[in-house]
Amino acid sequence: MGPATGKGKRIVAVMAVLAMAAASAACGGTTGEPAADVPSHQPESGHGHAPPPSQAPLRAGERFVTLTMPQPYTPVAPGGGTDEYRCFLVDPKLTTAASLTGSQFLPQNGDIVHHAIFFRIAPADVAEARSLDESTPGEGWQCFGDSGVQDDAWVAHWAPGANEVLLGEHLGYEMPPGSQLVMQVHYNLLATGGKSGATDRSSIRLRLADTAATTPLETFQLAGPIELPCTKQESGPLCDRAAAVKDVGRRFGADVGGMEDALLQQCSAGRAVAGDTQHCDYPMPGAATVYAAAGHMHLLGRSIKIELNPGTAAAKTLLDIPKYNFDDQALRPLATPVHLKQGDKLRVTCTHDAGLRKLLPQLRQLPPRYVVWGDGTADEMCLGLLIGTPGS
Repeated sequence: MGPATGKGKRIVAVMAVLAMAAASAACGGTTGEPAADVPSHQPESGHGHAPPPSQAPLRAGERFVTLTMPQPYTPVAPGGGTDEYRCFLVDPKLTTAASLTGSQFLPQNGDIVHHAIFFRIAPADVAEARSLDESTPGEGWQCFGDSGVQDDAWVAHWAPGANEVLLGEHLGYEMPPGSQLVMQVHYNLLATGGKSGATDRSSIRLRLADTAATTPLETFQLAGPIELPCTKQESGPLCDRAAAVKDVGRRFGADVGGMEDALLQQCSAGRAVAGDTQHCDYPMPGAATVYAAAGHMHLLGRSIKIELNPGTAAAKTLLDIPKYNFDDQALRPLATPVHLKQGDKLRVTCTHDAGLRKLLPQLRQLPPRYVVWGDGTADEMCLGLLIGTPGS
């Protein structure tokens, strides 16, 4: 899961959380607390299975629409890696304005599906998405970062542990008539030894209301750098930072390869300081209200936190996951909405643990590395998600 396609667009997307602030969702999720020294994920058996159908009934004015990938897809990881991000255009066939009030992703092959993000494509931009699809052999197109379509908007996501996202009354993502969705799926092939052959044909079930939401939502991202060195017991060419950054670029392209240095410019004046814990601060240029939060890291994640005005009398914690569980990445609704003011500071802090590599069969297949931001499961992310509404 990542903050956008190109390096510049990624940083703009991160800064958008400050200008427009996060989206609002009253949605639930289970929480899990693994033992402190044992990773909770189950890498030998993949990332889990499709969640059970929602038990929540339709509310007044809502209807279900299920969208499925056009054909089964066989992922192929580029650059000698073990990960592919693939985008598929899916059409809810909207003839009138609607609101997306909930969603449930249904991963068809849990062994290779790492996560999924859904981007709304405005009617004027659908032709651009179709062009990407038609100019790429096979189903969909490769899309590390976001959809590859300008002016897309993040409206739904799934990661292990998440079931149905059900937004609160009168809240929803705007879906103009003629708009479509790009389904971006991150496939990880470590469960198959890095070899292709397994197929997937995942779906999403949307809750659509035929009237516009009273409070339209936005989803935004707070990203932090990762500067995680090899342990003292590890060695190899990729334990050199420069070699590791170059390797990320080789596997995912220059934009992804440059993301870590771009984050360092944003977060620490360009200084790379190796360590387990890193953070990034973002000042609020305007008002907003936040209703829910989530955090995303990969298999080396230990903890993630999002704070408001840390170190001051007005400090407040928006998200605190002290024992990160890769298999529990559901949105956490805030007990009460939090109102942000211009000048407030948001901080995302992540702790990773390179020692987990020796405990995880997936990662033991790969050489040790100095870990920086990257789109692969063996790389890492530090990503806080805020869901709310601007200007309130």
